[in-house]
Amino acid sequence: MKRLEGKSAVVTGAASGIGRASSLLFAQHGASVVCVDRSPEVEATAAAIRNAGGRAIALMKDASDEHDVAEMMQTAVKQHGGLDVCYANAGIGGGAPVYDELTADDWMAILKVNLIGAFLAVKHAARVMIPQRRGSIICTASVAGLRSGAGGPPYSASKAGVISLVQTSANTFSGSGVRVNAICPGLIETGMTKPIFDRARARGTDHKIGQLNPLRRYGVPEEIAYAALFLASDEASYVNGQALPVDGGLSSSLPVVPPKSGRPG
Repeated sequence: MKRLEGKSAVVTGAASGIGRASSLLFAQHGASVVCVDRSPEVEATAAAIRNAGGRAIALMKDASDEHDVAEMMQTAVKQHGGLDVCYANAGIGGGAPVYDELTADDWMAILKVNLIGAFLAVKHAARVMIPQRRGSIICTASVAGLRSGAGGPPYSASKAGVISLVQTSANTFSGSGVRVNAICPGLIETGMTKPIFDRARARGTDHKIGQLNPLRRYGVPEEIAYAALFLASDEASYVNGQALPVDGGLSSSLPVVPPKSGRPG
């Protein structure tokens, strides 16, 4: 069963990682996809979809620029007949510099992409979806937006803002038929987290990556893509205003020393 058959989708951050995996999966399930990224590698994502028999357009646009965001939504309408799904996935990490060395510019650079970019996607997707009386908007937040310990202060604050944005937007659009939800990934191997994985592999400690969650492993982009597919589909028709952790269970617990046996007691 193709869960997005006949639907039109926009995915930002589609050149790699979660955005690429989600674009490919949406297309496999029947969606016509507008793949958006600042990187020219976004064309490879769209080409992979077309080579597999799907429909895709690649756009090199900035997810934090309002003109670009408006244009990507209108491209979906003009080329694919409407807009059913918007996945605002584009984001940056920004590292974790010493707190008192952070500047206002450091904060603004991260907030502009991660939070303002998400707002712009919600705003311009909703302009198309509300008159249609249907649509699913998804934003990539993070477990770092749920509580401390998973990212630097600007990044964590930006993702907490995304969660609030999703909740307030879902209620702002009350009665419109448009749903707004967030996904909160845990530690996923992507371009953004590559330095973490590179350092661990250089030290020979890569087997410890993800050890703090109950599954005791890290995740891969496809695992987030499947959560996005669910939220994009009609199967999630009663899911609205939620922040869904996909983190191996990391956010389910306060810091503890887990039992070595993996068994209680």
